[in-house]
Amino acid sequence: MVEQGVKSFCVVPLTTAQRRLGALGFGSLQEAAYEDADLEFLQQVAKQVAVAVENALNYESVQSAQQLLTHERDRLRLLLEVNNAVVSRLDLRDVFEATTTSLRRVMPYAIASLYLADPDQKAFHRHALVFPESKGLIHEGFVGPIDDTPAGPAFRSGKPALFDEDGLKRLNSEIGQFLLAEGVKSGCCVPLLSHGKVLGTLNVGSFREGSFTPEEVDLLSQVASQFAIAVENALAYRQIAELKDKLNTEKLYLEDEIRSEYNFEEIVGESPALKRVLKHVETVAPTDSTVLILGETGTGKELIARAIHNLSGRHERTFVKMNCAAIPTGLLESELFGHEKGAFTGAIAQKIGRFELAHQGTLFLDEIGDITLELQSKLLRVLQEHEFERLGSTRTIRVDLRLVAATNRDLARMVSDKEFRSDLYYRLNVFPLVVPPLRDRPEDIPLLVRYFAQKHARRMNKRIEAIPTETMLMLSKYHWPGNIRELENLIERAVILSHGPDLHVPLAELRIPDTAPANGVETLEAAEREHIQRALEQSNWVIGGPSGAATRLGMKRTTLQSKMRKLGISQRS
Repeated sequence: MVEQGVKSFCVVPLTTAQRRLGALGFGSLQEAAYEDADLEFLQQVAKQVAVAVENALNYESVQSAQQLLTHERDRLRLLLEVNNAVVSRLDLRDVFEATTTSLRRVMPYAIASLYLADPDQKAFHRHALVFPESKGLIHEGFVGPIDDTPAGPAFRSGKPALFDEDGLKRLNSEIGQFLLAEGVKSGCCVPLLSHGKVLGTLNVGSFREGSFTPEEVDLLSQVASQFAIAVENALAYRQIAELKDKLNTEKLYLEDEIRSEYNFEEIVGESPALKRVLKHVETVAPTDSTVLILGETGTGKELIARAIHNLSGRHERTFVKMNCAAIPTGLLESELFGHEKGAFTGAIAQKIGRFELAHQGTLFLDEIGDITLELQSKLLRVLQEHEFERLGSTRTIRVDLRLVAATNRDLARMVSDKEFRSDLYYRLNVFPLVVPPLRDRPEDIPLLVRYFAQKHARRMNKRIEAIPTETMLMLSKYHWPGNIRELENLIERAVILSHGPDLHVPLAELRIPDTAPANGVETLEAAEREHIQRALEQSNWVIGGPSGAATRLGMKRTTLQSKMRKLGISQRS
């Protein structure tokens, strides 16, 4: 200060109520420049400066603390993002990309890679790579000895390992030379540990020397411990996928052979006509849509309905069936909806109807074309509103069920003849299924014959080992107006009549005309005569009414009488 010409000097302390901060000095080129009044004034100035200095120091301290908090927040956010990627993704490459993207925000790097060890732990496979500034020397898919890579020490020791340029040169391997040529000067490799086993390594590299601090190595180790879970999950998922593919292949191989026996219970056959129906069953079964099954008597409509139920989401609930033609008209409403005690003469107790019994399950109404017009309107209401009242009750009951209906009658023609409600027909005809008659699937007849023969032979404790070829040919040529039911009944009688290992079928009952053409197909008129005559016999020659032959044949009473006169059919014939 003397050299600078200072001749007088004044120093006042910088203090606050909390602490001593330092001193504030003033110099003058004049002698005795400061008096007591100046000293007092400067002390007041120093007090204000002290407050400002303390504020500045506090601000710097806060800034430093904030930087530390920000850095710690970024570390925690990185670990959280890695954890989210691990638990939300099964594809290992997706997890790797999400992890390295999050890592770059906290720890800048030039290259990141994922090495996975082969089963015998002798070689590495570079599964994933992120290297935006690559010269093209390093690619994914590298396979080589573990000890030829900078990740070898980390894999062998199970601890993080750092490498530098000298370390890459000492490797004396192709991968070391490529990393040097790419300009990598330092890096860190951390092991992926799972249940005491090293699955591979997570590796990062930099174009700068000594880039990775102990703090960053520790962070990489934490990331790797979470990433190892993703690797383990991916390997397990791959193994499951391979087993699933193998099972799918075996399933496809065996599917055709087990379809009828296991998927559709007693539905036997391999004909294209039947397979088309079963394919439709598989399509509609998982839905809750109403199904209308159409087909002649004895074609197995009930089996189709049961298959729909068994393949649906309601298969664990009740399958309720009812034949509308087998119940007198006066009792049909009570059977469907139930009744209260005293609702009508003879109602001595409360009865639960079929709709209630089928709640949350499936209701199968066979021969639905035989219900009266009055009852059709009540049935329509249940299908639309899902509610009804028991006979003799005012309490509304809500039901949740699936309806499957069946008929051998031509409902569309009945609608045009005003014998069936059109709105109910359209409500039922959501998904129609036409079951083919047996004459349209002759290739299934041998399968059915063998199936029924074994079924009834087991029940009767008999042993049927062979069916004569001539017998099978005759059975295959017959037109089977009664369809599968007629065939089963015939085979059951045949098993009863058979006393040896050969099946003895009473072919005379088939009424195959001697004048049949060489190809075994009789005339249309003869087939029609046979069909009408059999329906008349089954109805005890009653033509009209719900259980009459006209109803069974799906035609008007007058139409049937006209055909009988034309074909010369009478009860004596």
